[in-house]
Amino acid sequence: MYKWLNERLDLDRFNKKFLRKAFPVHPTYFFGEIALFSFVILVITGIYLLFGYEASSKLVEVGSQKLPAAYASILAINAQPLGMIIRYVHHFAAHLFLASIMLHLLRVYFSGSYKKPREINWWIGLLLLGSAIFASFSGYLLPYDAFSVTATNIGYYLASQIPWIGHSLANFVFNGAFPSPGVLPRFFAYHVVIMPLIISLLLGAHLIIMIKQKHTQPKENKKDYEGSILGIPLWPQQTTLMIFLFLITFGFLFIIASFYPVHPSQYFGPPTNSTPMVKPDWYFLWIYGLLKIIPNTFVIHLSKSAVIDPESIGGIIIPSIIMLFIVLVPILSKSNQPTYYMETPKSHPVRFAFGIAFISFFITLSVVAYQENIGLSISFSRILAFLIPVLSWIISYALAKNKKMAKG
Repeated sequence: MYKWLNERLDLDRFNKKFLRKAFPVHPTYFFGEIALFSFVILVITGIYLLFGYEASSKLVEVGSQKLPAAYASILAINAQPLGMIIRYVHHFAAHLFLASIMLHLLRVYFSGSYKKPREINWWIGLLLLGSAIFASFSGYLLPYDAFSVTATNIGYYLASQIPWIGHSLANFVFNGAFPSPGVLPRFFAYHVVIMPLIISLLLGAHLIIMIKQKHTQPKENKKDYEGSILGIPLWPQQTTLMIFLFLITFGFLFIIASFYPVHPSQYFGPPTNSTPMVKPDWYFLWIYGLLKIIPNTFVIHLSKSAVIDPESIGGIIIPSIIMLFIVLVPILSKSNQPTYYMETPKSHPVRFAFGIAFISFFITLSVVAYQENIGLSISFSRILAFLIPVLSWIISYALAKNKKMAKG
């Protein structure tokens, strides 16, 4: 059979050109693979959920109650033998997808792997992160319970705060003033068709460029293998590792879904006029903390239709500025020589310090989001949000410059 196929498809040439590609062995490289596997699991579980979900807010009779069709379909999925656990696996796979993309980007940042000639893949990675966040946000509404409608309404409000174009943009994205009758079909299309297609194209482009340019590899390989890639071939060793990692990822998600149920729609109930207490998921939590520490009196009237207030500053302007700096990282590095090996903190202490300060900034704001629960005052929260990143920068820089660390 192989001989027959080889005569027609030239499998030997394919094997030499692609299946013998070398993959460096380093544990941090698995972050990118976990992101890929999480997306595959999201697609598999999403297809299962499609068979029972109805993207409509029209009222249907369930027993003696009239419920939105989307909410009623979620209750029906939960009642299936595997429905609820598949829903939970889908939920946790989305979180793992986002977390692994972020960890992968951090690995690329701290190792300097975004430098020439890999700038394009850095930007593709950021587009992947943004697409994954929007895909997750669009899926948040689909259960159409009181919690998800309230949370999505906050997103609509923040989008409408963009000066000049906010209301028009929000009404376009949400198919009218939220909650409009057409918002569920629109968000269903985002979540099930548009964003998976965009993510698939970005993943494909990312992998093609990575195969073309090859991985950066650990620094210790440089002395003996200058200009070469030291690692294991794609087939069969790397493929075996990938299959093993995929099964571990799938099994891990099933275990977590079994022991840690999340978002019980039947507990929150269908949408009502009352709004439940809502805190965003961890990837939006820092914005929630940022909104808390911005003074309510800080308001600038640009025109009759454009106002800069705490919501637009914390929800739109500051996140946009931060994202701009992240996009410009390869340009700000001013690297003219191609980079083929992973760099260490001691070789770039300023970059290392900024990365650690950036992480501490997000963690601090995420903690501030719970300030009323842990007894932090707003004034003290503001001090922490400034002081902890600054101290993190100073300590990280000192550690990176330390001679003992450099020797290590």
